[in-house]
Amino acid sequence: MTPEPLVDPAVAARVKLWRPYVEAKLGFRNHWYPTLQSSEIEEGTPVAHTLCGENLLLNRIDGKVYALRDRCLHRGVKLSRKPECYTKNTITCWYHGWTYRFDDGALTTIVTNPKSDLIGKRHLRRFPVEEAKGLVFVFMGDIEPPPLAWDVPPGFLDDNRAIHARRVKVNANWRIGCENGFDSTHVFIHKNSILVEGNDIVLPLGFVPKSRKAFEVVENDRGPNGVYDLLADHSDPVFAASMEGEDVLHGHIGHNRVANNISIWLPGVLRVHPWPDPSMTQYEWYVPETASTHWYVQTLGRETENDADRAAFERDFDDKWRDLALAGFNDDDIWAREATEPFYADDRGWIDEQLFEPDRNIIEWRKLASARNRGVQTLDDLRR
Repeated sequence: MTPEPLVDPAVAARVKLWRPYVEAKLGFRNHWYPTLQSSEIEEGTPVAHTLCGENLLLNRIDGKVYALRDRCLHRGVKLSRKPECYTKNTITCWYHGWTYRFDDGALTTIVTNPKSDLIGKRHLRRFPVEEAKGLVFVFMGDIEPPPLAWDVPPGFLDDNRAIHARRVKVNANWRIGCENGFDSTHVFIHKNSILVEGNDIVLPLGFVPKSRKAFEVVENDRGPNGVYDLLADHSDPVFAASMEGEDVLHGHIGHNRVANNISIWLPGVLRVHPWPDPSMTQYEWYVPETASTHWYVQTLGRETENDADRAAFERDFDDKWRDLALAGFNDDDIWAREATEPFYADDRGWIDEQLFEPDRNIIEWRKLASARNRGVQTLDDLRR
């Protein structure tokens, strides 16, 4: 029996220019996504996590992280409901004793029937894993995984770039997260942010485009693929708002010019440079969890030359930037995404929305994501 589609087919058909994007409610397949921070997966302690609708079980064995589908082949129960690991390399289902190896997913024994013909012939689905910059990346797909560098923004993997992260669950689809982050005029919601005064930054109320082409599309067969927002070069910032002849609002004219270079990259990660301070770059992923939730993986990076630099950045992150920027500023974005989600939840929002001139960059992102993704995650993929 064919499962019901995630997206109303009539809506997907009408949104022709970015149909794959609209259909990708669970994200894109055959891409690398960050999941947990490396520190969240301890040696020999399985951790459950959901990514692109897929329930995963991750475990660190002799320092290396492995990922299996969190679903026993026998009766479909989650292994994570009651993890039983009698050897460091295996996990045994709490229900009937089916036992799998973490490194290859092989069914190695069945405690309740050790002579079963299925032993050695069945495998639990496993997912490739790489660790980089303190994050655990999992490859969701069926093809030979491409290099991780194809699915992260330029500069993120640089050897001299130290990275620190925060991960938050957001009750909105991942695409709402992408478009919130890349939306140039959403700065309006940040006008009263503690970061504006706390770091003395320049922050207008919005932008008036001077050109229709306020973007640059980067397309590579070997990745990464993204869109640069050039609105800063092709627009006039708005620092004052008048209503009925009366000045009612003003932007902030500070000393720190930031966010001069903004871009978004497949499979759904924003790069803002410099931000939230001239010495740093912010990279933030909008990672699909379910059709209505995503993981907001926020990272700040700074170029460092030695251990003393790295230690100083870690102190700055913990003492200042985690609360002032990643929470104090970006919590406004979380609130906005969750407020936007109901409009798009039934798919009608893709038709009923009325975009305006500064949204051309979002349209280019939708088109690029539709053209350059390596596959759309579907309900069928979760049943294989």
